[in-house]
Amino acid sequence: MRIHSTYDGLLEGYPTAQMNESLLGSLGKRREFRYRTAPPVHVVRPPRTNPERGRRGAFGPMEVLPPVYCVGFFDSARIDEDHDDVLYRSWLDVVWFQDDIAGPPVEFVTAAVADLPWDGLAEDYEL
Repeated sequence: MRIHSTYDGLLEGYPTAQMNESLLGSLGKRREFRYRTAPPVHVVRPPRTNPERGRRGAFGPMEVLPPVYCVGFFDSARIDEDHDDVLYRSWLDVVWFQDDIAGPPVEFVTAAVADLPWDGLAEDYEL
């Protein structure tokens, strides 16, 4: 698992809907590996807020995502019953947003991924 500041590197201005869409789009891309395929990526859509409702700045209206996002790398048993149990596993990268990372990581990771439809999002891969 990796934990990141949502707006790390934003030096000037404030977050907007366009900036957030760009961030979410980039987080939803598969990682690239040189010699093998990469797992699919699922982004849990975060809540968006406008703390200064009605106020419009030079970049448009402000839109804020939670301040932290996490990327979890998960593996499990194979999904496809036709695949051999010994040769196949399934995998999925999951991205979710949080207000903070206080508390044991196992609690916020479990809460973020517990209700995901694994069979519909993950893919099998050969060992």
